[in-house]
Amino acid sequence: MGLADRLGMTGHHLTIDWDLTPSDTFAMFESWGGKDQERIRSNSELHYYFYIDNWGSSAKLCLMERGVKHAKIIAHIDCPQEMLKKCVAQQGVDMRDKSYAIDEGIKQWLLEKIVESEDSSRIALVDNSVAQEAMETGLPQKGAPLPVVEKVSLRAAGIVLTEQEVADLAAKHNFYDSRHNPQGNFRNALVDNGEGLTVTDQATGLMWQRGGCDLTAVRNVQKYVAELNRQRFAGFDDWRLPTMEEAFSLLEPQVNAKGAHLHPCFSREQPFIFLADQRKPGGYWFMDFKQGTAFWASGSIPGGFGRVCRSV
Repeated sequence: MGLADRLGMTGHHLTIDWDLTPSDTFAMFESWGGKDQERIRSNSELHYYFYIDNWGSSAKLCLMERGVKHAKIIAHIDCPQEMLKKCVAQQGVDMRDKSYAIDEGIKQWLLEKIVESEDSSRIALVDNSVAQEAMETGLPQKGAPLPVVEKVSLRAAGIVLTEQEVADLAAKHNFYDSRHNPQGNFRNALVDNGEGLTVTDQATGLMWQRGGCDLTAVRNVQKYVAELNRQRFAGFDDWRLPTMEEAFSLLEPQVNAKGAHLHPCFSREQPFIFLADQRKPGGYWFMDFKQGTAFWASGSIPGGFGRVCRSV
């Protein structure tokens, strides 16, 4: 019986990445690229690694499954505390982030006691069943009396932007940007359109798709938008990818219960989206709702999610 079988993952391909660390995964799976600028773009690509969780009163050795859209602990491993404490002490106790990479000693212990052993007594599985996503908006309904809001006109056509120009845009409109304008707090005025598919922002005059498409290449996102228009999604045929300014307008300073800097009416299934803008000197711009900032990716087939908007 292999490790996957003992984890209740019979038939699943599970290979431990012994070189992967918590800090590597943040860069690889979130925004900016990890080791050698590697960035995971395939929704089907999963990585497994062990790390030490030192947030509680005692350290825990965890087995993590990491993908583009999720990070979940699939098992806790009963490892001697003295080994865990020694590993943490060697790396220095960090009061901000208490997730630590394992050392060579723990790796060898894991190979002997867990990976190559048939004994499952040291493995405690974690229940990762996910509740259905709540999609109630709690917003005013279309046609209801609304307060007067200050309106802003935002660029609707894609252009080429430098990194400095992106930072300047956030400041210009008081958009929240966790990296360049963390004090920003643009006020939306979202209205539920009642069909379960869209909301409209009275402040920007934009109608937004609440969901979107799954992780895919830029050409497929463009095809996705074209198909929405062919089918007249929500009754309209002028949907498009948002510009940098338009996507920035959705960001909120606080992280919602779904882990995004967004109003909770939007689905959690699109953690970062393609934008209509490209980057100078090269690459594609994305808006990262989990990190609350824009990022870019280069290459011929960058991957991302899609969420469309239209001007009302």
